[in-house]
Amino acid sequence: MIDPKALRTFLAVCRANSISGGARLLNISQPSVSIAIAQLEQSVGTPLLERSRAGIALTPEGRVLLRRAQALDSLIKDADEELRLFKRGITGPLRVGGTPGALVSLLPGAVRYLEEEVGDFALHVMERADSDLASLLRQGEIELAFVTTGIDVPPDDLDELTLSQDPFSLIVGRANEHLPSQLSLKEVAGLRWVLPEARGAFRRQIDALFLAADAPVPRDSIRCDSLLSTKAIVRSTSRVTILPRQVAAAELSIGVLRAIAVKEAVFPRSIGIRKIKGRPLTGMGQRLLDYLIHSSGLYPAQE
Repeated sequence: MIDPKALRTFLAVCRANSISGGARLLNISQPSVSIAIAQLEQSVGTPLLERSRAGIALTPEGRVLLRRAQALDSLIKDADEELRLFKRGITGPLRVGGTPGALVSLLPGAVRYLEEEVGDFALHVMERADSDLASLLRQGEIELAFVTTGIDVPPDDLDELTLSQDPFSLIVGRANEHLPSQLSLKEVAGLRWVLPEARGAFRRQIDALFLAADAPVPRDSIRCDSLLSTKAIVRSTSRVTILPRQVAAAELSIGVLRAIAVKEAVFPRSIGIRKIKGRPLTGMGQRLLDYLIHSSGLYPAQE
């Protein structure tokens, strides 16, 4: 049986990268930390740390245990916060993360639902790149990750649900009112562009559209991962971009941006949720997920 106190000590040593640093973080003596780590290694039956003058290095078993220690630490912090919030009549906390486009597409409706059904609640939202979200899930920093789905096979420890599909469109401002309502990317590859920088699923989908059009990815492009900035640049200049139609819905509805059908966009952009396989969600997290599944129309109202 692993001692939770020893696990907390192990986490402090990992964060400080040394036994002495871990002792300072916990405000206890260095021998006490060394004894706790030795007892933890004896309990699990394998070395967890390799010590050197440069600090410590985790063994493969140590890396596995570190993820559990991080998740437990997050669980304890959330339990403390949940009790404090409960005393004030507030539900939560719920911590989620996601890529910008997935959050914009799925989160507003979920927030509206929670406001109507839950009342006062605490929600923390992290906007991160695809590559960071799996780590945040494993560490217990977030319960749900809003992501582009259907591109990569999810890791074995993650579940993935597709909840919405939205076609890609060429998004233009008033400087490009002359463009037709449908075109091929090959016809506009020579325009000035704003395209995503991060090498995640969203960028790979856009690159695939140019490949399908037998057109090079535009060289005259501003690389920008901020959706707000991308839309503002397109609105104010002659530059164009490719976005899922739903991501630009607000600007399209008031006519400051226009969506043009792209002939090569034969596959819709899919977005959804990733979560740790087998890890129970909090009550609020489960309610949010149930709402997203029920409202998607892509799945029955069950997980």
